[in-house]
Formats: sequence, structure tokens, C-alpha cells
Amino acid sequence: MAAKQFGAMFAAHLKMMFREKQVWFWSVFFPVILMVLFMIIFGGGGDSDNFKAKIAVVDAAPNASSGMLLEQMKQIPILEFKQETPVTLEQGKKWVEEKEIDALILLPEIEGTAEVQLVVNRENEGGATTQAVSSLMNQFVQQANLAAAGATPTYTLKMESITTAAEDTSYSDFLLTGMIGLSIAQGGLFGMGDLVDMRKRGLLKRLRMTPARMGLFGLSSMIVRLMLGVIQITILAAVGVYGFGASLHINVFSLAIAFFAGALVFNAMGYLFSSFSKTMEAYMGMANIASMLMMFLSGIFFPVNTLPEWLQVVPKVLPLTYFVEGMRDGLIYAEGIASSNFWIGMGIMAAWGVVCFLLAARLYKSKSIAATR
Repeated sequence: MAAKQFGAMFAAHLKMMFREKQVWFWSVFFPVILMVLFMIIFGGGGDSDNFKAKIAVVDAAPNASSGMLLEQMKQIPILEFKQETPVTLEQGKKWVEEKEIDALILLPEIEGTAEVQLVVNRENEGGATTQAVSSLMNQFVQQANLAAAGATPTYTLKMESITTAAEDTSYSDFLLTGMIGLSIAQGGLFGMGDLVDMRKRGLLKRLRMTPARMGLFGLSSMIVRLMLGVIQITILAAVGVYGFGASLHINVFSLAIAFFAGALVFNAMGYLFSSFSKTMEAYMGMANIASMLMMFLSGIFFPVNTLPEWLQVVPKVLPLTYFVEGMRDGLIYAEGIASSNFWIGMGIMAAWGVVCFLLAARLYKSKSIAATR
């Protein structure tokens, strides 16, 4: 009897999914658009050689020191001069205020002085380009000081990045897998809105009058969303590989386990939100809060350990943290399922999923359904 009910409910949910065009937009096309935008914004195209900072130079009182500094700056490849010759202070500041240049550099007016002034737009003071130019000019001044003193640098710094993943892995790959995890999570969180609509139209009240089990009703809806998640991960991975040149090293077993666990968890959370939401606005509000909270605290865009120490405890209890780690293991690290950390993460996700599903099923059986009478 239960199997027959589940089959009928599954078929009904499947028909609703294919019939509703909005589902395809919000579950497939919108995540692709979102991922592309975030990959462009945070991934930076994955090519640091193309980075340029547009500047202008003020040389109010040309002298030997300022002339030497200007010639040396012209040799720095990432500095793009808006105008080859020095400009007036008024013109340079106007360009900075109007954001036509990233920075204005004021060369020393007195020969032999070491002060080089950097003028930036206060609105962009904390931006990545401004920070890069500031760091670059600081190093440039230090090198100029050594050259003026006739000293030869004894120590140099060489940076090397290493990872447990394959050597061809880049930051864009980590961002891609995080965005895939986020998109699947959002598909579950926002995907149960049809249940709220059914309650509003009185369909759940009619369903309650039948022998149908609400637990099977919710489970069948979650399985359909799970199928939609397979489509999501396929399309998003293809966009990442062919659109952004991502390098994926897939471990089928860890990817499958992480995907199924994560998809069921977030569908269960969406099922829970729908169980006590009387309107679509209330449902979307709760889903948005959960999505935004986990988006920036689960290590998708930057490592969790960069958060303030008092806040680092939060990501340790969020299911998206472990889902993203599991997806990265299956798509990048390919370490397999031998890691104990992998199973600890899956266990935490399973706990979230079971609690959310059981609580939602109970609410649908009692309070939520009774409220429709």
C-alpha cells in the first residue's frame, strides 16, 4: 500500500515539475546565471597576468629623483598610464574622484626625498585593485631606497602555492564547486513553494481527507527534486569546464554520496519551511535568510578560518559547509571515501536531514493541516 501511494505521489510531483516552467527557470537557468556572475566577480577570469591598474602621475617639480622613479614605474607591466606624461594635481584628483583611474601617484618635489604619495578614491579604498596598487608601490619605494643607498638585497621572497588536489587545480575550480553546492542547496530550499501554494488553494486539506500519508507525500517531492539536482550538477559542471576552463578530477563514489546526502538535506529543510509557512512570502523569506546565512559562512567564496574567531563556530554546524566540502572532494580532490572527516561531515548532514524531515512530517500531520480545515 505504501509503495503504491509513493509511486502515485512521485508521478504526480514529476508531472507538476515538468508542467511548471518557473521551476526550470529557478532551478536550472537561474543557478547558471548566478554561477557565471560569481565566477566572473570572484574568479577574476582565473588569469592574473591580465590584471591592470590604471594610474596617472603628478610631477609638480621635475628633478633627478622624480625622473628616475617615473622611468622605473613605466617598467612595471601591471601599471597602465592614462597619460604618458605627468599631469597636474587638479586634473589627477578629478580623474580619481570620477573613477577614471584607480590611483594618482605624486612624485617627490625635492630631490633626495623619499616620500611618494598615493591618492585613491575613498569609495574604493578597501578594493582589491587599490590594495594591490598600495602594496606594489610600497615594495617599489623600498626597492628604490635600497638602490639609492647602493645596497644589494640579501633576501628575496618566492611564493609557491600547493594543494592536495591535482597540480592543474586553480582557485576558479574551488569557486566552481562551491557554487555548484550552493545552487543545489538553493534548489532544495526554494523548491518546496508548490506545497505552500497547495495549502493556500485548499488542496492539502483535500489530501488530508484521503488515506494518503503526508510523510510519503513529502518524500516523493524530495526525490523529484533530487532528480532535478542531477540535472543541475550536470549543467553547472559543463558550464564551468567549457565556459571557464575548470579542471575537474571526479571521484564517483564520494561525489554520489555527498550529492545525495546534500540534496536530501536541503530538500528536507525546504519541506520544513513549507510546513509552517501560510503564505509564499513567508516561505521565501525564511528560505532567503537560510540561504544568505549559509552562503557567506560555509567556505564558498573564502576559507572559513578567515572569519572572526568568535564566528568560526557557526560554519561547523551548518550543513552547507560539509556539503561543499563533500562536493569538492568528489569533483576536485578525488580522495575517495576513506577520510574520516568526510564521513563526519556526511553524518552531520544526515542529522540535519532526518530532524528536518521528521519535524516537517509531524507539522504537516498535525498543526499545518489542521489549520486548513
